[in-house]
Amino acid sequence: MVIMDFLERNAKVYPDDVALVEINPQAQPKSWREYSLIESSPGEKYRRSITWREFDVKANRFANLLLTRGIKKGDKVAILLMNCIDWLPIYFGILKTGALAVPMNYRYTQDEISYCVNLSDSTYMVFGPEFTGRVTAVLDKLQAIKHFFFVGSEVPEFADSFSRMITYCSSVAPAVDLNEDDNAAIYFSSGTTGFPKAILHSHAALVSSCRTEQNHHGQTKNDVFLCIPPLYHTGAKMHWFGSLMTGGKAVLLKGVKPEWIIQTVSDERATIVWLLVPWVQDILDAIERGDLKLEDYDLSCWRLMHVGAQPVPPSLIKNWKKVFPNHQYDTNYGLSESIGPGCVHLGVENIHKVGAIGKAGYLWETRVVDASGNDVKTGEVGELLVKGPGVMKCYYKNPEATDEVLKDGWLYTGDMAKVDEDGFIFLVDRKKDVIISGGENLYPVQIEDYLRCNDKIKDVAVIGLPDNRLGEIAAAIIEVKPGLTMTEEEVMFFCEGMPRYKRPKKIIFAPVPRNPTGKIEKPKLREIYCGKSLVEQQITR
Repeated sequence: MVIMDFLERNAKVYPDDVALVEINPQAQPKSWREYSLIESSPGEKYRRSITWREFDVKANRFANLLLTRGIKKGDKVAILLMNCIDWLPIYFGILKTGALAVPMNYRYTQDEISYCVNLSDSTYMVFGPEFTGRVTAVLDKLQAIKHFFFVGSEVPEFADSFSRMITYCSSVAPAVDLNEDDNAAIYFSSGTTGFPKAILHSHAALVSSCRTEQNHHGQTKNDVFLCIPPLYHTGAKMHWFGSLMTGGKAVLLKGVKPEWIIQTVSDERATIVWLLVPWVQDILDAIERGDLKLEDYDLSCWRLMHVGAQPVPPSLIKNWKKVFPNHQYDTNYGLSESIGPGCVHLGVENIHKVGAIGKAGYLWETRVVDASGNDVKTGEVGELLVKGPGVMKCYYKNPEATDEVLKDGWLYTGDMAKVDEDGFIFLVDRKKDVIISGGENLYPVQIEDYLRCNDKIKDVAVIGLPDNRLGEIAAAIIEVKPGLTMTEEEVMFFCEGMPRYKRPKKIIFAPVPRNPTGKIEKPKLREIYCGKSLVEQQITR
């Protein structure tokens, strides 16, 4: 079985049911409630939708367009798009040709774009108007690209119009022989630990993620999934795979303001919403300030809120449950190397274990080991290993890095964890983020979780700074909630509830940078406050 089989089944069984909705709040006409498909500008609507049949037809047309341009099985197609209603049909169109989809981070600089295109051996590219300048600036470094396809109205002279060209192509699926062992996609690591690596996945991995996601969250045909994170990342796409497997509707929201999220849940009758930690906090803050009044919305449809992509502070979920007591809560843990979320899963029935990432997910195994590869005892800290059908084939063109993390089928995650007496796994920190201060191991996530319990703190990141006496000291970068003030003395007083050796020795009040998937960009913080470049960090950590 290959991943396109689900799409083609949905097109046959549910041809006229809505598959995807795109909501663009910035294109709203006069007020939020007055959308009804009113165009705000030529070619751009507040709300757009496509059925399963239209989804499949568009994917088929793009596949046939690629074939007319000489694409072959095994070729790579880079995707550089913001979330939009064409994103997933383009992805599936690529796969229908036997080529590999290569989604790219929309925050990439022009140099990162050329680096990742060349690393992945991409020979075709699909991009949107937000990236015209960046792509144009590195055209001389993208000479391997045979054809550019542009999704938008103002088409650069070096590209073909996606919308115009596919209208002339057949809507019949191309006859390409594929099986589950064939390569399907290359994803890039998030870059929170250095330069991105190219991660190779098969169709079998993509199919397994559908089964894992649906098993964990029990999606049915009647569920509506609200997708806000970027589709280039495995997290958003693989959570959507639950909708793909069941034929349910999904909504792509182009924006993260609290009122946009809540209004979309209400209007589109969303039942499942995946949020990142900053957005959860923003919603709670907006409610607390009175900017967001829940009585103005009908949220009775919303059954599940789950958070992932990073450690989740227990205090955050406790505060959420006070506001939304009837919501099920869940969290998933995963990596791009494990085809995204689900290799570890908490489960809605385990809310009493909030703070844990859970146990081995459906079809997965886990271990926590010491430096010698031996299982640690209950409560001891070790490195988390996972094994299952979603483990990557390799780091593309990087056998040395592959050998470092893939051993006997086990993926060494680089995350430090411990297991409690009930078998639940708790993340402690990234292996490379552990601070060694005066011979003591300090785990930044533990310090961050403690500080987030302070009502004035919106976000916090803890990193190690060089120290002549102790080797490293813990520094807390604290982002205070809007409209509030905080002093270093207040923070130090609050930290007296922690063991002395864990207390941060330096307090910095500044924004906490996060990437599009919500992870704290600690390499960026080390570069700012330690003066270490990314290259130096890779060598020394």
